[in-house]
Amino acid sequence: MSSVISAPRIAARVWLGRALSGLAAAFLAVDAAIKLVLIQPVIDAMTQLGYPAGFARVVGAIEVACLLLYLWPRAAVLGAVLFTGVMGGAIASHVRVGDPLFSHILFGVYLGLMLWGGLWLRDERLRALMPWRREP
Repeated sequence: MSSVISAPRIAARVWLGRALSGLAAAFLAVDAAIKLVLIQPVIDAMTQLGYPAGFARVVGAIEVACLLLYLWPRAAVLGAVLFTGVMGGAIASHVRVGDPLFSHILFGVYLGLMLWGGLWLRDERLRALMPWRREP
């Protein structure tokens, strides 16, 4: 079997990576925006998690900064690392209040997989750093 991958497969992988990254980025952009605007559901959610409502704006600003880094190709890995930290904090908050596992607690894991998976598919350097190999 040849180690050379055909151009259509490479293009499909890159476009799938862009789609995953774009979907995650769109969700996170909306999430950051509603936190910055501080709509009532955000206030309710922050209260339920035990945080003051104004803390949502801080989290929203952090998410905007992480998103800008993630969308800048030269800093995308840094953005993904920082978003991983933000998602970890969200997961810990949901665990602390006893929220449902698959819909609330693991949602940060789902987003993280989309962020990292999209980046891995579209960035050759990341694939070289974290290879996915099949056993012969």
